[in-house]
Amino acid sequence: MELHAISTGKQSVEEFVEIASGIHPYIDAIHIREKQRTAKEIIAIIEKLMSRQVPLQKIIVNDRVDVAFATGTRGVQLAHHSIDVGTVRRTFPGLAIGCSIHSPGELEKAEQDGADYLIFGHIFTTESKPGLAPRGLTNLQTIAQASKLPVIAIGGIHPDNVEQVLDAGASGIAVMSGIFEASDPLKAAYDYYSRVKGRDSPQ
Repeated sequence: MELHAISTGKQSVEEFVEIASGIHPYIDAIHIREKQRTAKEIIAIIEKLMSRQVPLQKIIVNDRVDVAFATGTRGVQLAHHSIDVGTVRRTFPGLAIGCSIHSPGELEKAEQDGADYLIFGHIFTTESKPGLAPRGLTNLQTIAQASKLPVIAIGGIHPDNVEQVLDAGASGIAVMSGIFEASDPLKAAYDYYSRVKGRDSPQ
């Protein structure tokens, strides 16, 4: 089971780096999702994370395949507006490729094109998707059962509903504001970690 933490794009570089460097022992992947920043700015963020001992193999860059490749991070997270998975797989075979999906049709294409894992959501109501109905646990279960790839669930996930998400078949969860906008991000990260990783322990 994996725990992914995704930047909100609302914080200063300094604040994001401070939080990310503190929580990384409890996080499997830190996603840099900073749509408003240039490639140069994202590279600078990665360099700051490295200087704070955050391993490159924990860093995933949203959308910017060039930055992920140039900096040697673990991989890239692709959305519907990104370069397609197949092109990235052929051109940058060493990158781990995550693909955000919202339907069974997108799942099938991502698998065929060579994605390594999927992010599916949003599962529950979330402030980051106002007015959009959540896809819910039933749809998550359908996707997880149909998928040959790990499915990471996202959207409105709190420590108290992690178990429901994992019971529905998710291979892990992704969290944005629940960690990066928490009053105590380190405590929040550990709370999620204990719920996710507790499932990996022998019963």
